[in-house]
Amino acid sequence: MNNKLNLSGIGMTSQRTRERLLGRLMDQGITSMEVLDVMRSTPRHIFLDEALSHRAYEDVALPIGHNQTISQPYVVARMTEAIIKSGKVNRVLEIGTGCGYQTAIIAQLADRVFTVERIKPLLDRARKNLKTLGLRNIEFKHDDGSLGWEQRGPFDAIITTAAPQRVPEELLQQLNDGGRLVIPVGGDESQELKLIQRQGNEFEERVLEMVRFVPLLFGQVQH
Repeated sequence: MNNKLNLSGIGMTSQRTRERLLGRLMDQGITSMEVLDVMRSTPRHIFLDEALSHRAYEDVALPIGHNQTISQPYVVARMTEAIIKSGKVNRVLEIGTGCGYQTAIIAQLADRVFTVERIKPLLDRARKNLKTLGLRNIEFKHDDGSLGWEQRGPFDAIITTAAPQRVPEELLQQLNDGGRLVIPVGGDESQELKLIQRQGNEFEERVLEMVRFVPLLFGQVQH
């Protein structure tokens, strides 16, 4: 399959199928046209194994191997919208690159994206996917995401695509004044998606909604 055909999609990955997904996102309250336009134009099917690509534009999380998932499109849109509606997005840190789908969405709306993934094969796959899309404003790191990326901070926004039991202090300290952290927090059964904004040394927190993410794990995985 040539690259053009692969990116544009056919059948269950066609533009018509994507438009139906956009309708569902709007029905669920996503209002940012910037976010909706980027999600319309980003081929989610290239981030999935071929056997699952026909489900790419369903509003569900799907497995990508290594006990990880590609996030539900609504949740990607919700997190992205929360980031871009509440301030500038010159420098964004993403914790948990996964297959690179959330990275691709935010990279089209931010000046620079710095993304950290602990599982090396996933990071390698994400790098390939994002290169296919021609996105060149992304810097990758194989590391423990709970530590953030201090050398590249501070950040205007941080998005975390896995859930810790509590918010890592390292991430809060890597926010610019006025910076925002969107992060799911909680155990396996119940997690809150939080938006935390830094004001000087104070952190204002609000809960966006209940979610379910894979847990944020520590350390690195090479294989």
